[in-house]
Amino acid sequence: MKKGGAVYILTNTNHTTLYIGVCEDLIARTLQHKEKHFPGSFTDRYNCNKLVYYELFHAIEEAIDREKQIKAGSRKKKIQLIESINPEWKDLYDEMEDW
Repeated sequence: MKKGGAVYILTNTNHTTLYIGVCEDLIARTLQHKEKHFPGSFTDRYNCNKLVYYELFHAIEEAIDREKQIKAGSRKKKIQLIESINPEWKDLYDEMEDW
């Protein structure tokens, strides 16, 4: 049985840095970013701990393919993607806690 996955975008308070990642457990992974579980990592150095976008997939391979597609796009396209579901750039992690 294949495990599902998620692709997600994190940003910092001022929305100056975007981080695109992929994982199997979005809630746990986002919490790791928020708690700075990996000191010195990109998200730690740039304070990217605000979840502003995510997509869920049935297979991790699909999530990886989508991550590559998003990363290949321009910053403008990434911002358009975020704003297509989250125009206010709210932290979506707050909504996920109820899952």
